[in-house]
Amino acid sequence: MARTGSGSRLAALSVAGVLAGTVLVGCGDGGSDSGKDATGKGASAGGSAGAREEGTRAVRSAYEKTAGEDTARVTLKVRTSAEGASVTADGKGTVDLEDGDSVMTLTAEGRRMEQRVVDQVLYQKPPAGQAPGGKPWIKIDLEKVAARQGAAGQSMNDPARSAALAKAVDDKDVTKKGSADVGGVHTTRYRVTVDVAELPDGERLSKQIGPTLPMDLWLDDEGRIRRQQVDMTVEAGPASQGGSRAGASSGPQRVTVRTVLEFTDFGVEVDADAPPARQVTDMTEEAVKQGATQS
Repeated sequence: MARTGSGSRLAALSVAGVLAGTVLVGCGDGGSDSGKDATGKGASAGGSAGAREEGTRAVRSAYEKTAGEDTARVTLKVRTSAEGASVTADGKGTVDLEDGDSVMTLTAEGRRMEQRVVDQVLYQKPPAGQAPGGKPWIKIDLEKVAARQGAAGQSMNDPARSAALAKAVDDKDVTKKGSADVGGVHTTRYRVTVDVAELPDGERLSKQIGPTLPMDLWLDDEGRIRRQQVDMTVEAGPASQGGSRAGASSGPQRVTVRTVLEFTDFGVEVDADAPPARQVTDMTEEAVKQGATQS
């Protein structure tokens, strides 16, 4: 996590959460362009009862079919906005769709970092000299963070951990929105509105992200996910004061994030190994504390 400002740290934590299935601060575009896909193009409306049933079956089975491919190449875009500022992080790499291990290169605010997720532990290698502790790598135990925070977004972005999400979808939640090419592959796009109360820890989660979660899925002709877009918005603790924000209200800070994942090259090799322990500083407690101040 770059130490050059809250925007960099926020973006890095959001990216970490996407890959591990645990969004430490979650979020979306506020729905202002909910009729558009990730490319900004409008989508057709509609959907009969029969089409909704078909779409629901497709969405429910998509995660299992995708995870059944074992591995894939993945690209990622996360836009995080808070207090009038936005940060976009881009990533590319490979992911094990069964256990969630991954290897990625991330770019945010012109800075590149290497990231690995191994056995639900996140490792990040920021640019030289920017990691705390005088070591090149930091680590965050994502399972510990999720257990202690009840983190928003768990199981929403990881095909390996999304059975609960599929079970929370019924016919009234799914609308077919036409077709599109994603990476040269024909896909069918579905708009999904997830009832947050039906998810694990739904009562607490709904207080963080609201009663529903908007999501779009682009499924290929084999029913696998080729693109997934998730929009969430949370009230993430008090807004900052001082500096350029002097005199500002200390009420809840609205944090928004749009996450877009794309999957290609199913079956690609994934070589995710933890760095040597002597090169790693454990930042788990700091991540828990930061999350606690935002919830």
